[in-house]
Amino acid sequence: MEHASRRSGTEAWRLAVLAAFAFLVLIPVTLPVPVLRELVKDRFGVSELATSLFMSINMVGAFLAAPLAGAIGDRFGHRPLLIGGALLVDGLCFLLLTGDLPFPAFLAVRFVEGCAHIFALSLLLGLAAAARPPEGRGTAMGAVGGGLLLGVAVGAPLGGVLGAGDPLRPLRVGAALVGGTALLVPLLLREPVGLRGHRPGWSEIAALLARHRRVVVPLAFAFADRFTVGFFTSTFPLFLRGVHELHPTQIGGLIASFMVPFAVLSAPFGILSQKTSPAALLCGGSLIYGLLVASLGFWPGQLLLGPMVAAGVAAAVMFVPSLLLTAELTPETVRTTSLGAFNAAGSLGFIVGPLTGGLVSETVAAEAGWLAGYRAAFLVAGGAEIALALAAWPVLRRVAARRHRPSDAAPAGPAERRCAAGEGRKGGRR
Repeated sequence: MEHASRRSGTEAWRLAVLAAFAFLVLIPVTLPVPVLRELVKDRFGVSELATSLFMSINMVGAFLAAPLAGAIGDRFGHRPLLIGGALLVDGLCFLLLTGDLPFPAFLAVRFVEGCAHIFALSLLLGLAAAARPPEGRGTAMGAVGGGLLLGVAVGAPLGGVLGAGDPLRPLRVGAALVGGTALLVPLLLREPVGLRGHRPGWSEIAALLARHRRVVVPLAFAFADRFTVGFFTSTFPLFLRGVHELHPTQIGGLIASFMVPFAVLSAPFGILSQKTSPAALLCGGSLIYGLLVASLGFWPGQLLLGPMVAAGVAAAVMFVPSLLLTAELTPETVRTTSLGAFNAAGSLGFIVGPLTGGLVSETVAAEAGWLAGYRAAFLVAGGAEIALALAAWPVLRRVAARRHRPSDAAPAGPAERRCAAGEGRKGGRR
């Protein structure tokens, strides 16, 4: 009993540390958002579409680096050291963004920053997926997912306060925060025992992922969810500044009103996803979320707080189930790779989201004015989420049902059998 209590306490401590690192790593993501116009548009004299590139270009880097990061983690291990190194590069990039750079070089540094950031994040999620046994994985993913989202939520209002007098200050603070976190990672994070065994080769990783193709279902939701979040980090602040003439601090506060319930409720909904249907949570939450996002352009500025809070709650309903299914639908030996693919799908959504928002709003505005342009952009974002929920429901319901039916589990393929045999031989030697 005493041993079980100590083990439980150790697991809780490791999970709390992972959640804390997730929080610290994600704060810099939204620090520049409230001052996006001053930081990019006014500073370089570029269009709104080019301003949206600031948010999209680092997601291009993330899209390319995320699956590679997961595969490197599964192949070689040593995830804490890799996370620390990636965060050091991330912090250096934030510092370089404050320099006197031409716009193409500015975007190039932002691209590298996206690669480094997602590299660290993908490996961190891999550690989280192995932090608890399978029956407690929803709790683990909920806690770490909540830490990620809380960091994003804190970054927006903090960026508004820091950037009110100097739009470069959020970047300097982001550099210091990420760099300091990098120094703590090797001291406080450890590779879980379950990830220290068999190291699959590159061909084995590819074979395992090809065999477990059902993971594409939660990946599609990762894409759609971040597609809409891309509107919140680019089109939405431009809309609030240009149409409602809100101050950067007010913009940061509204974004936080979406992100805080999203973050705080992720852990409870992570626990709920272990006890109920992830399909219902994913699709039901997506439908409500899509409707709320589609309506944002039609609310008066002084009444936007309510729908933003409601959208945050709906987003929390669907976020952890998609993470949990991604982890559960692939074997442990390639789980970091699948979570890297989850980040890649989300990054692709983040690439397309700001660009779509900028393109739709500018195109419609040319004919009917900026208010109509922004309304059209939010209708596109919300409509995409609704369409995915309706299309995915029949497939996702079957995928989720199989979680609790061992008889439906696919038989082990050659890669899984080689892995199990290797673990068995190691156990015999011990």
